[in-house]
Amino acid sequence: MDKQLTTCLWYNYTAEEAANFYVSLLPDSRVTRVQRTPSDTPSQKQGEVIVVEFELLGQKFIGLNGGPQFQHSEAVSFVIHTDSQEETDKYWNAIVGNGGQESQCGWCKDKWGVNWQVTPKRLVELVFANPDAAASKRAMDAMMQMRKIDIATIEAAAAAA
Repeated sequence: MDKQLTTCLWYNYTAEEAANFYVSLLPDSRVTRVQRTPSDTPSQKQGEVIVVEFELLGQKFIGLNGGPQFQHSEAVSFVIHTDSQEETDKYWNAIVGNGGQESQCGWCKDKWGVNWQVTPKRLVELVFANPDAAASKRAMDAMMQMRKIDIATIEAAAAAA
């Protein structure tokens, strides 16, 4: 038997809408199955969508239409590692522009309450893989002032003497 680990995300009856948005946003992504409840439950009527199975960048997820009892928090987030400012802007603007909210340091929240980190690979290089500790600190200090990450500003901060 093949073992598999799939992340389940709880939604307030918006799993299908969220999954469709996510798969439109990310390459190598698709909805693989929509399951409807075969009978009435305490919170749903027979035939309503209860589970949506989807893949994001090839990783499997389940969206469960569980209701309003549980909310997402910053304790769990999706991290998108971007290759350029253009790609960073694309994902950030799509998430925030579709009813989401900006936060700090490259974090934002989609309209369903799921938290995202839109993280340029260049940021990680300048802050965490930089052999120059002073430059690393300057890059980190610059990032701490941002909402959406601006790669050029971080590079300038790291290069400043």
